[in-house]
Order: sequence, then structure tokens, then C-alpha cells
Amino acid sequence: MDMTFLSESPSIEFSRPLFASVLGNTALSMVPGVSGAGPSPKKTVFTPILDAEMITTGAITSMPLKPNTPTGCPTPAVITRAMATLTGIEPVFVNAGLFNPPTVPCIDVYGAPGGDPREGDAVPTVRDLLTAGERVGRLLSRCADLLVLGECVPGGTTTALCVLRALGYEARVSSSFVENPVHLKDEICRGVLERVESEGATDALDVVRIGGDPMMPVAAGIASTFEGTLVFAGGTQMLAVDAVLKGLGRSMVPLATTEYVRTDASANFEEAVAAVGAKAYYVDPDFGTIGDAGIGRYCEGEVKEGMGAGGAMFLARVMGYSEEEIRSAILSTVRSFR
Repeated sequence: MDMTFLSESPSIEFSRPLFASVLGNTALSMVPGVSGAGPSPKKTVFTPILDAEMITTGAITSMPLKPNTPTGCPTPAVITRAMATLTGIEPVFVNAGLFNPPTVPCIDVYGAPGGDPREGDAVPTVRDLLTAGERVGRLLSRCADLLVLGECVPGGTTTALCVLRALGYEARVSSSFVENPVHLKDEICRGVLERVESEGATDALDVVRIGGDPMMPVAAGIASTFEGTLVFAGGTQMLAVDAVLKGLGRSMVPLATTEYVRTDASANFEEAVAAVGAKAYYVDPDFGTIGDAGIGRYCEGEVKEGMGAGGAMFLARVMGYSEEEIRSAILSTVRSFR
């Protein structure tokens, strides 16, 4: 396997691969400056729904939008859509807690969107969501022996920062913005850490209750009961789930993300992975040479990752598709929206 595309060749035996993604919202995404995953702060809450539409149908169907940022950079959902088409895998979505109902079929655990942790508990029903995730994990075990599990939670790198630091890790997290709003995230995180300290919270689920988002307990539950091989598709947000799993005394899950997360100078992803004790695979699709200036912006620090894009490319590669087949599928999908 080409090590320039994939950092390490995993030894995985499987016959029924599946890609799934946990969708959720946090009120933090509507705070101006926190998230670039949407045309405006208030509209970030629609991004998981629109991304799921894009991956499922090949188009955004509920709004007159194209899957590009204002600078013309394709969203990660375009990459994940390309990989779903290439591999023939029909993705599964799990609704962990959204402000608006999804427009494509989802497994619904009937969670609520995450609240602003500066104003109260972010995930009051964290234990119920963990249990619901465990049920979903058992269900998906009947469907697949290899599961690549991603997420879509705008603002989720901020909740990940809060959870990782509250659990004792000196993490710095990535952003979909080229200029990471580090000071804003740190300010929010300080407020969360004060609440964690004032409550004397040390339990991982209490930390998520105070400052996390609904994706975290659902993904942790799935990881706890899925019986096959599981890989988390994502960077700092899924690393926070691993930190929660570790805090619960449960087995952590390897991560698959993009080179653009690993090399993000405003974050410290590799150091944080090592501190948590997790394992990460890195996909380098070399978008700078793919032949499209828009997606080339990933190399300049825009977007970087999302909606399990890195894990979707990882899955295609371990299924035997070549680097050129993967890049060609992405380019043709990107060009279809120009």
C-alpha cells in the first residue's frame, strides 16, 4: 500500500465494510466566530443536515446552495460523497441531537442539541445518550464487520477542546477557518473549566454533560458495543471521544484523519493523540496537485477535515482502491458542482 497516501498500512480483515456518521448540533456554533461550517453563524446548525443530503443524494436538496465555502473550497461532504460513490457503500447516519429534523433517513436516538456550556449543562441526558449509542453499536454489528464512524457537529472542535482539557490533556484543536479562532475557543473553554472545577467533576460523562455535545456519548456508546473492527473518522472531535472512552475505562478506537489536521500549526494533534494514548492514521490526498484550485485550499489550511472525509478516503484505500482512483473520484465530484 502506498505510504505517501496513507501513513501506515493497517492489518484489517473484513468482508462487510460500512461508513456511518453521527450528526449533532451545539449552540456554540451560533456564536459568531466559532465555526466556519456554514454560510453564517445561525445557519451552521443546518450543516449536518445538508451534508447528509449531499452524501446520500449527491446534491443539497433542501436549500438552494452548492457544497462550497464562500471562497470556492468544496466541503468535506463532497469528498465523502465521492468515496461513497466509488466504493458503492450506502452511508448510515445517526441523529444524536439536531435543532432541525434531518431530511434523509437516520437512526434517531432522540437526543437534544447541545446547549451553550457557559449557560448551563451542555448535554443533560449524557447517560441516556451513551446507552442509546450502545444499542446502535449492537445494531450496526449485525450489518458490518468493519465500521468507519465519523461525525458532523459544527462548533464541535470547541466542545472537543473543553472536554479534552477538562479531562487533563493540554490539547489545541483545529478549525475549519484558515485563521483558527484560538482566543475565542480558549475563552469559552476557561468558562467550562471553571464550572467543572466548581462542581468537582472528574467523571468523563460529567465532563461531557457540562461542556460536550451530543455526538460524544453516542459515538462512545457505539464504540463500546460494536463487535467488529471500528475506526473513528475525524480529528480532534473524535479524539475527544477516545478521551471519554479512556476515562470510562473502555477501549479506545484508532483514528483516521487528514494530513491537513496533522500539520495544522495552530493545533497539536499528534501531541494530543500521544497524550491520550490513542492511535492515528493520516491520509494525504495531495490536493495541491489534484487539478482544482478550490480543493487545493485544503493545503492552505481551509476546512482540513469534516463529515468523516479522512476516514472515507482511508476506507476506500483499505478496500483496495488506488490513490489515483480516489483522487480521480474526488476531482470529478468536485467539478460536478462548478
